[in-house]
Amino acid sequence: MIRYLKGTVLQKGEGGFLLLVGGVGFWVQAPETFLHTLKEGQEVAVHTHLQTREEGLFLYGFPDEESLLLFELLLSVSGVGPKVALSLLSALTPRLLAQALAQGDLRLLTAASGVGKRLAERIALELKGKVPPHLQTGEKVESQRAEEAILALTALGFKEGQARSVVLDLLAQRPQAQAQELIKEALKRLR
Repeated sequence: MIRYLKGTVLQKGEGGFLLLVGGVGFWVQAPETFLHTLKEGQEVAVHTHLQTREEGLFLYGFPDEESLLLFELLLSVSGVGPKVALSLLSALTPRLLAQALAQGDLRLLTAASGVGKRLAERIALELKGKVPPHLQTGEKVESQRAEEAILALTALGFKEGQARSVVLDLLAQRPQAQAQELIKEALKRLR
């Protein structure tokens, strides 16, 4: 099984990129957040998951082992395929996703495209207690300041799940940030 590749990004496309490794090109599907960081011609190391299906071989790539671990954990859930798992990793940082899974936070899980309330409930139920402790923060980071920032962002037209994901990530990085600071920084990330 292919678990790790290091090479040069030849081309970026919808949902993935072409990675040249020792004269061989691999098409690697990846979360949008990872794809946005890549530039053509850049050398990159990728943690990978190879999936074999009737249609062929599919390679999924991630910037770190934590993202790969969460991807494989999500694939173990009935009804969750690579598309939904990538969507979750595109909508939430690995730390926020691990926290949402550990706490059964349906609001965060439904922030991803293609994840409705029922699927989020199934994911939370099937993965309860399965998220490795080193990925969990162990404490809930939501607060009144976060809720104020999220409400302001949704009033400006952003989707609640997207706003919640960004605000909670910012708050985890800077726990003392006030609502106005969270809104200002979130707007920079969301635009």
